[in-house]
Amino acid sequence: MLEEPASHPKYSVVVPFHNEQASVRELYRKLSSVMAGCGEPAEFIFVDDHSTDGTPHLLAQLAKDDPQIVVIRLKRNYGQTVALEAGFDYASGEVIISMDGDLQHDPDDIPTMLSTFEESGCDIVSGWRKNRVDNVLLRRVPSRIANWLMSKLSGIDIHDFGTTFKVYRRETIKQIRLYGEMHRFIPALASWSGATIVEVPIRNTVRSTGRSHYGLSRIIRVLFDLLTIRFLLKYVTRPLHFFGPLGLAGILAGLGIASWLLVQKAIYDTDVFDQHGPLMILGVVLFLAGLQLISSGLVGELMSRTYFESQGKPVYAVEKIITSKKVSRTRA
Repeated sequence: MLEEPASHPKYSVVVPFHNEQASVRELYRKLSSVMAGCGEPAEFIFVDDHSTDGTPHLLAQLAKDDPQIVVIRLKRNYGQTVALEAGFDYASGEVIISMDGDLQHDPDDIPTMLSTFEESGCDIVSGWRKNRVDNVLLRRVPSRIANWLMSKLSGIDIHDFGTTFKVYRRETIKQIRLYGEMHRFIPALASWSGATIVEVPIRNTVRSTGRSHYGLSRIIRVLFDLLTIRFLLKYVTRPLHFFGPLGLAGILAGLGIASWLLVQKAIYDTDVFDQHGPLMILGVVLFLAGLQLISSGLVGELMSRTYFESQGKPVYAVEKIITSKKVSRTRA
């Protein structure tokens, strides 16, 4: 994990960049103006995801001129999720704001999001691109389907999982480790420990320069991530409850086939190998597959316990502790 600076500003703005030289200066100008108007100290964590254009040079110049800016250049192109993780690791503010570096997120929406954050007392304010400007067939329709699936499978009732534009309570985002392309599922991951989420409509502006780094190929990756998130949210502390029923069904089906074949052989003297060879093989496969699934569940149970106990990590999150001597509050 990256080392945090000594001072702790109120706000940390985390922005990942990858080949966004055309938007760097304009985004910084807008961000610095908006954050100056908030009346609280802020830092800017600009993460360069190993850009190959003029982005590194421009970010270095900005960091030289403004001590509020910290530039983190990654050693290779890891992708947006890892870039965000690096920024979150370094961020030291009480409130952490994340957004894209391509100017499709309008910094002027930040005061509204921060106001909602303070008034609601929530842990995450998530942007909602209510009126999207993307291509209907290539972006909006697939995005709507994906967001619907994410909402149903994760149990989080928000409209826009894909946007990076969010406001986080420091303790909430610091508890979450990101892998793959899991940045879309931060609200779902945070909800596991009881985090509260509020959605706020944001503007979605047309990308004026550069090109999008996303295409239809991401749909497949999102579907796999969806399965991972569903499993983590529901079965991370009880994996046998997921594998067990499937394994038991396989074992019972295999035993059922074996019993039927045994009756055919014992009562009707049927040549099982000749007349029901494929069915016998199916029964054996189902039985063995069932055993393997149950074994996988048991191994998962051991790994789950190792994960929590080796880190001293509880399987719960405490919101409030009240005693006659002291009242303390810990937010998820």
